[in-house]
Amino acid sequence: MRDLAAGLRYLGKGQRWVAGHGRWWGFGLIPALITLVLYAAVLTALAFWSGDIAAWATPFADDWGSPWQALLRGLFVALLFAGGLMLSVLTFTAVTLLIGDPFYESLSEKVEESEGSCPPSPDRPLWQEIWIALRDSVHVLLRAAGFGILLFALGFVPFLGQTVVPVIGFCVSGFFLAVELTSVAMQRRDVPVRERLRLLRGRKALAVGFGTPVVLLFLVPFVAVLLMPGAVAGATLLVRDLLPEEQPQAVGPGEGEGLQAAGPYGQGAPGYSGQGGFGPPPAQFPATQGPPPQTGPGSSTTPPSAGW
Repeated sequence: MRDLAAGLRYLGKGQRWVAGHGRWWGFGLIPALITLVLYAAVLTALAFWSGDIAAWATPFADDWGSPWQALLRGLFVALLFAGGLMLSVLTFTAVTLLIGDPFYESLSEKVEESEGSCPPSPDRPLWQEIWIALRDSVHVLLRAAGFGILLFALGFVPFLGQTVVPVIGFCVSGFFLAVELTSVAMQRRDVPVRERLRLLRGRKALAVGFGTPVVLLFLVPFVAVLLMPGAVAGATLLVRDLLPEEQPQAVGPGEGEGLQAAGPYGQGAPGYSGQGGFGPPPAQFPATQGPPPQTGPGSSTTPPSAGW
């Protein structure tokens, strides 16, 4: 419950940050407005053609009498449109982040600078940054789509499909939305997408507590546009605490001289190879001591359980 509440607080902190920096809030609205127009057109087309899609997908019900045919196809239309809404919520963020990559990168950097420091971005051209963001978004969305198909099928189960499944669906959507929103600050730290998923799986409650309220709010027309800049700001603050900056290791006189700073993604961190990747621990750790303990909300000596 503590992590759930912490995730909700990060969302509030992000909205307060943009409320106090009105220029940046307006700056972050531009890509969200463009994406909103595109998605409004797609959802309108889905609503218009949903009846025909239901009839095409359920040919076995052509000879059914009333009211069973109408009930089945009405349920199919409802689930189809609900699935479309869930997918639009997930992909809205990914598409908005792709369209507004330079916008949200600048916004996220400003948030980090206001908090004291901003890690330097990898020295890559813009096209490569966009390609990496697109590749990572597809990776995340494919995972989310697998859960979406399963939940869509479970939606036909009586009672559970109308009560438990929607709740699970919102939590799953919230988790993957948190993965997408944190991608801006994570990519600046050059954290690969699989590692991002592992980190947030280890703090599922934190990710769900942050992302699920965003999912619910994004279902309200135009709210997604208004909250998107604050959601990016809040995700940046979350990442700063999940991956704290490098801190010098405190040692006694004459002990461990030459130890580098320890941090989850800083040089000298356990598993850091010193060449921009992860490999064997650095050789400079004393043989009689283990690696310096990691600190911060994201650290753990126990690998996260298998799951999302």
